[in-house]
Amino acid sequence: MDELFEAEPGDDAPSPGSKPAPLDPTMPLAARMRPQTLDQYAGQSHILGPGKLLRRAVEADRFSSLIFYGPPGVGKTSLAELIAQRTESRFINLSGVESNVAEIRKAVEGARQFQRTRGEITTLFVDEIHRFNKSQQDVLLPHIERGTVRFIGATTHNPYFYINSPLVSRSQVFQLEPLSEDDLRGLLQAAVADPERGFGKKPINLENDAAEHLVRMCDGDARKLLTSFELAVLTTEPDDETGEILINLEVAEDSIQRKVVVYDADGDAHYDTISAFIKSIRGCDPDATLYWLAKMLYAGEDVRFIARRIVISASEDIGLADSNALRVAIAAQQAVEFIGMPEARISLAHAAVYMATAPKSNRAYAGINAALKDIQEGRTLAVPPHLRTKSRKKLGTEGGAIAEGETVYLYGHDYEEGYVPQAYLPEGRVYYEPSENGLEKRIGERLSYWRQQFEESEREKP
Repeated sequence: MDELFEAEPGDDAPSPGSKPAPLDPTMPLAARMRPQTLDQYAGQSHILGPGKLLRRAVEADRFSSLIFYGPPGVGKTSLAELIAQRTESRFINLSGVESNVAEIRKAVEGARQFQRTRGEITTLFVDEIHRFNKSQQDVLLPHIERGTVRFIGATTHNPYFYINSPLVSRSQVFQLEPLSEDDLRGLLQAAVADPERGFGKKPINLENDAAEHLVRMCDGDARKLLTSFELAVLTTEPDDETGEILINLEVAEDSIQRKVVVYDADGDAHYDTISAFIKSIRGCDPDATLYWLAKMLYAGEDVRFIARRIVISASEDIGLADSNALRVAIAAQQAVEFIGMPEARISLAHAAVYMATAPKSNRAYAGINAALKDIQEGRTLAVPPHLRTKSRKKLGTEGGAIAEGETVYLYGHDYEEGYVPQAYLPEGRVYYEPSENGLEKRIGERLSYWRQQFEESEREKP
């Protein structure tokens, strides 16, 4: 836990808005690389970009209570410190894991004294606020209401589920996202080059493939990135001749404890692997399907992309041989959005194995392609008169008068089995031919019976 400022008025407490103290070179790299200004802050442009709500509130010094919600290593604590610095307020850091009600009351009392004697505002930051129980959270409410402190809470859990409703209702909630690869590359470059905060005074040669591996494998977590890079630097012996510290791919793998997989996000490996995955589903091989799925997940492939391809395969490769496949695929896609990684791998595996072991048919897929080809290459067929909206007539079971030579629309539900033979295409084209696989075999039997009835009815016409 960061230092808790307990200075009484008149003590040498850090002055509001002052520049950060000189960095201790023994501090971990992730701590030294904390941004010292908002301009150095990486990521979160959706709330901190020019004109965005949080940026406006901070610059105008117009906020009372904030909750930052997001995964580890995205800068929640750093952002709170920068806000306190920018708004020239004292900063007190409490931990939801370590602090108790007595510490909360002590911090609030100190804030009250500084406000009364010096006119200074205190920003009270509580990390892991979801770890506070209801009574601990309730202690904060009156002091937030009276403006004794400006409250900033940080949590990795959804605040609408894990933080008391009265506290959430008094706060602006901002969701922080995992850092993008571009943001992480910038941080890594700064760690290499900065002589004060980073390793700029060391002769480091960070190879591109090593840097990219670290960036991909840290999953948007800046702390994980910088900690792994620091480990790589501090455990690599300099070259005897040049004194250079070489950080290559092998060193990067060791430092982050994840083996590299040859996989480019938009190149051949990406397309080849997804192709192998889909072809393994189509080829009814669940083992190969799981292997290629595992490779993509390990390499950091976008799980939404994988889920989309499974949904496509459910209709393209399984189709009406097992219509439940599409339901399973859609359910997996929704599960991926709902739970995220790493648990999303379970839902993806569930759906992928279902697709691989399901009976296969591409007849509906082939049928729509054939129909589209006819439309693109041939003349467009006119809608038959009896199918047009203005010509719709319902012929009930009691019958009805039909003018000689007139064609009317026959309402299928008025007939036994819900079917009555009539033409729906003016030229009787056939686009769908069911396979003998899975449930489509029964569809084929039913469709054959209907087509036979239609042919007989056509022969009986005068």
